[in-house]
Amino acid sequence: MQQSSTHDEWERELKAFDDTKLGVKGLVDKGLSKIPRIFNKYEPIKTSLPPPGDEFFQVPVIDLGFENSQKNDGGGGVERKDIIDKIREACEKCGFFQIVNHGIPQEILDEMKEGTRRFHEEPNDVKMGFYSRDRTKKVRFFSNYDLYKSKAANWSDTLALYMAPQPPKPEELPSACREITILYSKYVHKLGLALFELLSEALGLKPKHLEEMECAQELRVLSHYYPACPEPDKTIGTKEHTDCVFLTVLLQDHIGGLQALIQNRWIDVKPVEGALVINIGDLTQLISNDKFKSVKHRVLANNIGPRISIASFFTTDSINPSNRLYGPIKELLSEENPPIYKDTTVKDFSIQFDSRLGMTSTLEYFKL
Repeated sequence: MQQSSTHDEWERELKAFDDTKLGVKGLVDKGLSKIPRIFNKYEPIKTSLPPPGDEFFQVPVIDLGFENSQKNDGGGGVERKDIIDKIREACEKCGFFQIVNHGIPQEILDEMKEGTRRFHEEPNDVKMGFYSRDRTKKVRFFSNYDLYKSKAANWSDTLALYMAPQPPKPEELPSACREITILYSKYVHKLGLALFELLSEALGLKPKHLEEMECAQELRVLSHYYPACPEPDKTIGTKEHTDCVFLTVLLQDHIGGLQALIQNRWIDVKPVEGALVINIGDLTQLISNDKFKSVKHRVLANNIGPRISIASFFTTDSINPSNRLYGPIKELLSEENPPIYKDTTVKDFSIQFDSRLGMTSTLEYFKL
């Protein structure tokens, strides 16, 4: 009876937080000196740093060499081969890498971060108008997408925007970040297609293979805001997770806090000026038959804040899902490399992902 009462009380606290429609920043604006208990069910955050000189002390930074290029050709034959080799190595060993000379101007990156800040610091009544837990909405503001399923809440808020294949009308986007989001999305979509070409070739496939599989059909842009936390050692910015997509392109600010679990150690993905962070999603690990790795990552809370980051997710259309089956790519299979996973639709994979939050890897569920 006591356990049920405690659970009911916990649910009421979650709902009370959710009903404010103001997210974590709404709590911070009240001048809290201690975090509410719904945020602090975590054990103290332990960080395992590698010894000096370790090759993954920082994830690889790869120069794509096509800044201002119109052909996405990586600067030519030999150089392109070198880029592909570096991407292949990064995807096989750690699933994370950073890219520079990627073709998106610095002023666009800076304005996208500033636009994100502007939205999250809008007056309460403006933000509340966008607050929703309806995942079919193309524009929505929320805090903690798994609020009612997770063991503890994350210290972060999110503006989620569905920007392809059928973007919202411009007037449906928040005015604080409307123009820059539309512009940035065009740049990052073009970059995503170029990255999928490089990933295809890194797998030994034709350049358009992954694009033709509709891996880049949907672009969803999640603009995250991590307010300064009065007790950062008692909570987490974003709990450890993998991404239920094919590919993520992340723009992060200078504050840091992103960590990837590489070789059983949490490694800082340190901010690099002008760089974008790329990480492989679960679906690419599945179709590559474990050749490319989707690894757990997290974001630490901080007392500096706000930390700003923008995650662009590439996957199939989630609003209008198809029945197309995805499994290990046949061209990658052989007697020595038989399929590890069974076929699934992206929708069914996503359903399993949501139902297994904090539990066994979704990929494990789909193993043959």
